[in-house]
Amino acid sequence: MPDIEIWTEKYRPKRLDEVIGQKEIVEKLKMFVKRKNMPHLLFAGPAGTGKTTCAMAIARELFGEGWKSNFLEMNASDERGIDTIRTKVKDFARTKAIGNVPFKIILLDEADALTKDAQHALRRTMENYTNTCRFILNCNYSSKIILPIQSRCAIFRFKPLEKEDIKKYVEKIANNEGFEINDKIIEALYNASEGDLRKVTNILQSTITLDKKLTPEAIYSIAGMAKPKEIADILKLAINGEILKAKDKMHSIMLNYGLSGIDIIKLISKNVWEMDIPDSKKAKLFEKIGECEFRIIEGSDERIQLEALLAQFALVD
Repeated sequence: MPDIEIWTEKYRPKRLDEVIGQKEIVEKLKMFVKRKNMPHLLFAGPAGTGKTTCAMAIARELFGEGWKSNFLEMNASDERGIDTIRTKVKDFARTKAIGNVPFKIILLDEADALTKDAQHALRRTMENYTNTCRFILNCNYSSKIILPIQSRCAIFRFKPLEKEDIKKYVEKIANNEGFEINDKIIEALYNASEGDLRKVTNILQSTITLDKKLTPEAIYSIAGMAKPKEIADILKLAINGEILKAKDKMHSIMLNYGLSGIDIIKLISKNVWEMDIPDSKKAKLFEKIGECEFRIIEGSDERIQLEALLAQFALVD
């Protein structure tokens, strides 16, 4: 069995045609590659949705075998200061590309971690070296990128992957690695990953490493989260007025899975949408869930707050 990180790179798409999901974005990026010209790009969206993969695929298709000579990848959360922009980035950007493409590519991963001063320095660098370099900025939150940079980029917003996309990807790995999957396993991977393909890969490999037979229970255990049905049972007990049983089950789940109060809040929030109750009741419950989360973040005892939340479920009209 290979090391834990290997599957992530082994199954990373090498070309834009191989990218899972994000069809509209991929089609536009393919046009840039075809014309061998593109603006600065800003990729925004959750982790594990294909931002870095698309950037690397663009470089591979534009530059061919020599793509590494014309491509600089930097993690802005590690090198986030103004000196990095003034030295490393500027030195790479000012030299001409090797080959028949007139520009190099600099990928700034986690660009929303750059300081404001570094972003202002980057703005000038993007402007001054447009003839020899294009920038691709990856971030989770585009609102943390200053407006002058946003206005210089074509913005692409990546979305979490759908269940069908994850199924297609997992089937490919299962066929290559020789293990069996079914709809319950796909459902468990989708719930545990929330559309993050990198998380799917790591959960999958970790589970297979520990146990050759893949099961939903093993997936939830590796992911460190309770099964949706367990949370649904707690809420059902609370709504029916069985507060003590709901409390005991909640504490048991927190101990068994090592979940924090905030983890439980997130799971409860997801399950409320699925509950068979009027929307007016859901609205009241979400108000209480929000209050509970705020109090926990502010430092209140999480168990007391969660027990108070279960009591609100019992009292909701």
